[in-house]
Amino acid sequence: MASASEWLQGARPRTLPAAAAPVIVGTGAAAYADGFDLLRALLALGVALALQVGVNYANDYSDGVRGTDVDRVGPLRLTATGLVPPRQVKVAAFAAFGVAAVLGLVIVVLSGHWWLLAVGAACVVAAWYYTGGKTPYGYLGLGEVGVFVFFGLVATVGTTYVQADAVPWVAWVGAVAVGLIACAILMVNNVRDIPTDAVAGKRTLAVRLGDRRARFAYAALVWLPLVLGLTCAAVAPWSFLLILLLAPAAVLTVPVVAGARGRALVPVLAGTGMYELAFGVLLGLGLAL
Repeated sequence: MASASEWLQGARPRTLPAAAAPVIVGTGAAAYADGFDLLRALLALGVALALQVGVNYANDYSDGVRGTDVDRVGPLRLTATGLVPPRQVKVAAFAAFGVAAVLGLVIVVLSGHWWLLAVGAACVVAAWYYTGGKTPYGYLGLGEVGVFVFFGLVATVGTTYVQADAVPWVAWVGAVAVGLIACAILMVNNVRDIPTDAVAGKRTLAVRLGDRRARFAYAALVWLPLVLGLTCAAVAPWSFLLILLLAPAAVLTVPVVAGARGRALVPVLAGTGMYELAFGVLLGLGLAL
């Protein structure tokens, strides 16, 4: 039986910044539009975190039963290691999705935008079928598309909309930027796993691009958001705080482009998550001020 610590590792807490960052940016954009609402912001954060945990457990389950996670480097896999029966991991995934659904329902009731229920349902479906089902889109090289849409556009713009009932252009710019960084997290994770994914038939975008091009794609996904974020300084001068991320961006991209492999990429993966969180905090703060 897995311990509480092992269950926590299986939830992959290092990925949670990818869930928090779009909510922070979306809330900053809501404040920019004079629509800040603390309760709705906290509820949106809860939804995002619960969905991320659900995705992580769902991936653990689906990859584990397919045998994709055998001999992998990185976070503990509950299913593949046999620490937890697959069914229990699946139940944990849907329990997390259930928490997200309940919190999302509260947001819908408070905002009065009932059509958002369909958006929430789409989020859960996308989360499960990333690696679940007979034809998971994550195995077809479309994982970055799902991450960009749901952990970039939907999470950021949705957070702004449920607070401000409007979506200023800075929210869209921020959504694209954090979506790209979320894709960078997935890209460096998949660059690390290219050898095992290729053997297991998991055709991620990194596998399709090949090692060298995937590494340069990661660098682009880290640097382009800085350019986009700095455009917000035209109307929200404090957004210029993003220049503080120039050095971290270099620290992250240099080893990847230089060819770091295996366990050497694990710190980069964690660092990219923190980079996204820092980006979200700085841009969100810049927009709010």
